[in-house]
Amino acid sequence: MNEQSDNPAADLEVPEQLRYSDDHVWVDDSLDPAMIGITEYAVDQMGELVYVDLPEVGERVEAGDEIIELESSKAVQPLVCPVAGTIAYVNRDVSDDPSVVTTDPYGEGWMLKITLDDDEPDLLDAEQYRGLLRKIE
Repeated sequence: MNEQSDNPAADLEVPEQLRYSDDHVWVDDSLDPAMIGITEYAVDQMGELVYVDLPEVGERVEAGDEIIELESSKAVQPLVCPVAGTIAYVNRDVSDDPSVVTTDPYGEGWMLKITLDDDEPDLLDAEQYRGLLRKIE
């Protein structure tokens, strides 16, 4: 455990039930429609979010599309969608109060729900994502 304390990213929460992209986006594909948000690592890197520009419900997206603009005190960054499908719901609470993403990225801070085109998106499981985090810092 001591070796992990040298790498703050290795100590971040990585829920087992979620799947992850290399761009630090999580997907809960056990739900239908699937839920998408950003990881605790992404939140830590961005700092306090001040603005979130969500896509429109009904919009069709491809994996790799930049679908959400995230603005923080440090940067403006797009969220790259790791899956293809159709936007079914957006979390208006996130656009009204972006700090909910900072305080609860895996819960109330979810960003959108998407009806997936592919039942098996190419994502990392929790252990693979932890391995990615260990390599980062």
